[in-house]
Amino acid sequence: MEAPSVQQLNDGMVGFDRLYGLRVTDCSEREASGEIEVTDDLRQPMGLLHGGVLASIAESLASMATAIAVLQQGELAMGLSNSTSFLRPVTSGRVRAHARRIHRGRTTWVWDVSFTDEAGSLCAVTRMTVAVRPARGA
Repeated sequence: MEAPSVQQLNDGMVGFDRLYGLRVTDCSEREASGEIEVTDDLRQPMGLLHGGVLASIAESLASMATAIAVLQQGELAMGLSNSTSFLRPVTSGRVRAHARRIHRGRTTWVWDVSFTDEAGSLCAVTRMTVAVRPARGA
């Protein structure tokens, strides 16, 4: 079974990822990238991009890339741990995320995710751990 294309991933986007506007730009078992446009709905009361959006992007990209890699072996991937550090505020424009796998274990994969604003400045980093488990009935 061939991995889905970026277009297929975006066309199949559902739930919360669709709600906040995640657009995947690259996805493989080693790296994944995506972006969002900062909108009023994504800002917290002080006018900054809500940190939960960045944490959600990290979890979605890392989980998606892991899931695509392990699905053929009858396994599932789901977020296990997410630690995000916010380095500079974002109030508008586009935010880009780049996830890079740093560990591929039997039951956990670990990813580092960096976030940049439109000027290319680093605005947040996430260490994301994804659990790999057998699918029910597999």
